[in-house]
Amino acid sequence: MTRSALIVAHGQPSDPAPAEADMAAMARAVAEQMPGWQIRAATLAAPDALKTALDTPENPAIFPFFMADGWFIRTMLPKRLSEAGHEGLRVLTPFGLLPDTHALAIRAARDATGAHGWAEADTTLILAAHGSGRSPYPAEAARAIERTIANETQFAAIRTGFIEEEPSLTDAARDAGGKALCLPLFVARWGHVIDDIPDALDTVGFTGHLLGPIGTHPDVPALIAAAIQRA
Repeated sequence: MTRSALIVAHGQPSDPAPAEADMAAMARAVAEQMPGWQIRAATLAAPDALKTALDTPENPAIFPFFMADGWFIRTMLPKRLSEAGHEGLRVLTPFGLLPDTHALAIRAARDATGAHGWAEADTTLILAAHGSGRSPYPAEAARAIERTIANETQFAAIRTGFIEEEPSLTDAARDAGGKALCLPLFVARWGHVIDDIPDALDTVGFTGHLLGPIGTHPDVPALIAAAIQRA
C-alpha cells in the first residue's frame, strides 16, 4: 500500500484560494523529497478542502503545518477529522515544535546577519509571533524557539513580540536600532505577515530588515519530509 501523509494548515478564512494554492505547491515540494509516498495538503479555512483531501483509500499521517499545538490542533483538527469520517488518524508534531524548525530559525537568522555583514553580538533579533488571547500554547511555542536561539547564539538581544497578546510586536521592535532583524514565526506569507507585521514595524520606525516567514524558507520541504518519515 502507498504510504501517505496530509499536510494541514490554517489558511486564510477571508480568501482561502491563494493559501490552498500555496499548500498544494508545498505538497508537491515535499513529495519530491519522498519517492513512493502520496503527499496531499489542505487548509482548514477552505470549505471541504480537508474532506476532499482525505478522500483516499489510504489512512494518511497528518502533519500540522502550524507553529504551535493550540486550539486548532487540540480541538478544531480532531473535530474536522471526525466530521470527515477519519477519526483516529495519527497527528504528528506540529511544524513549530520540531527541533529541526528551531535549528532552522537559528540558521535563517545567522544567514541574514552574515549577508548584511554584521556580527551576531551587534545584532538585535526580533521574533514576530502570533500569540493568543485564549490559549497559552502559541506563546509557549514562540518562547521555546526564543530560548533555543538564545542558548545557541550570541545575538545582542532577542525580543519576542506578538500580534494578539502582550508584549506586542511594536513594543518588541521599538528602538531596535539599524542592526536588527525581524523573523516572523509564521508558516506562510498570509494575512498577518502581509499586513500586521509590516504595520507594527512601521509604527515604531523600525529600520532593520524584515525576513521572510520561517515556513517559507527553502529548507522547509525537506524538513517536513524528514519529520514525516521519522514518524
